[in-house]
Amino acid sequence: MATATGVYHTSYEADLALRKTRAEWIRLGLIVLLVVSAPFLLNPFWLTVANQIGIAIIGAVGLNILVGHTGLISLGHGAFLGVGAYTSAILVTRLEAPTLVAIGVAVAVTTVIGTFFGLPSLRLKGLYLAMATLAAQFILLFAFRNWDFITGGTDAIVVASPEIFGFTLRTDFHWYWVIFGVAALVVFAARNLFRTGLGRAFHAVRDQDIAAAVMGIHVGRQKLLAFAISSGLVGLAGAMTAHYRTIVTWERFTLDVSVLYLAMIIVGGLGSVAGAVYGATFMTVLPAAIQQLARNVRDTIPMLGREIPAIQLIVFGLVIVLFLLFEPRGLDRTWQRVKDYFRLWPFRY
Repeated sequence: MATATGVYHTSYEADLALRKTRAEWIRLGLIVLLVVSAPFLLNPFWLTVANQIGIAIIGAVGLNILVGHTGLISLGHGAFLGVGAYTSAILVTRLEAPTLVAIGVAVAVTTVIGTFFGLPSLRLKGLYLAMATLAAQFILLFAFRNWDFITGGTDAIVVASPEIFGFTLRTDFHWYWVIFGVAALVVFAARNLFRTGLGRAFHAVRDQDIAAAVMGIHVGRQKLLAFAISSGLVGLAGAMTAHYRTIVTWERFTLDVSVLYLAMIIVGGLGSVAGAVYGATFMTVLPAAIQQLARNVRDTIPMLGREIPAIQLIVFGLVIVLFLLFEPRGLDRTWQRVKDYFRLWPFRY
C-alpha cells in the first residue's frame, strides 16, 4: 500500500491555493467552530481577553507586513495605534461623525502619518531605521500629551458605545462578533496580499533590495507602500480599541505597546500571517493567565498577588529570550514541524 510522503501539485492553481490539503480544510473548520462557540463558553473575564486578542491580531498582522514580510523595523506602532484611536474618538465626540465614518477616516489619517514617518526608510535600514521610527513614537506621544486643543492633553477622551446600522454595541458579547469578523477579513486579505505581485515585491525587498531593484522593482515605492498598509491596519486596531474601551488616553500608546507588538510577531513568527495570529494570541493570553493565577493563590501566597506587574515583565522578557534562542522562527515554525511530522509519518526523516 502506497503512502504519501509529501504534498505535490500538478498545476499553478493548486500551488497557489490557500488550503492545499484536506487536513488544512478540516483544521480551518475546527477553528471556525471554536471561534463561533467561544463567546457562549467563556466567562466575562476571558471573553474580554478574547476581544483583546482579536484587536491585537489586526495590529500584529499589520506590523508583520512591515517587519516580517518587507524587512523594515518599526518601533513606532504603539503611537500609530494612538493616532487611529484619537482620530476616531475626536471625530465621534466633537464632530458627531458616524462610527464607521470615524473609523474609516482614522485608518486614512494613520496611513498618511505612518507613510510620512516611513520616509526615512528610503535612505535608512536596520538599526538606523529603528531609531527613526522610535523618534516617531516619542514625537506622537508628545503630541498626545501636550496638544490640549486637539487631544485633550493628559485628560482622557470618553467615547460613547458605538451604534452601527442602528445597533448599539454595549457588551463584550456584541463586540466579539464585530472584532473577530474584522480580524478574519484582515487575515484573509493579508494571506491573499502575498499571492499578488505586490506581496512578492515586498518579499523581494526583504530578501535583497539591491537584487529587487535590478529586477525592476521600485524599492522606495514598495517600502512606503508597506508602511502605508501596515500603518492603516494598526490605525484600524487603534480606532477599534477606542470604541471598545470607550476611553482614550495617551497611557495606552507608549513605547511598551510598540515593544509588545514586536514581541507578538517575534514569538508568533516573522514573515507569517498565521504567526501574527499565534503571537497575538499567546502574548495576550500569557499576562491574563498570570493575573488569573495570582488571583487564585493570593490568599495562599499574598506576595505573588502584590508582585503581578513584576512577574509579568519577567515572564515577558524570558519568553522573548527563549524564543530567540531556541525557536527564532516562532510558534508558526513549531506548528509547521508538528504538521510535517504527522503528514510524513512514518517516513518522518
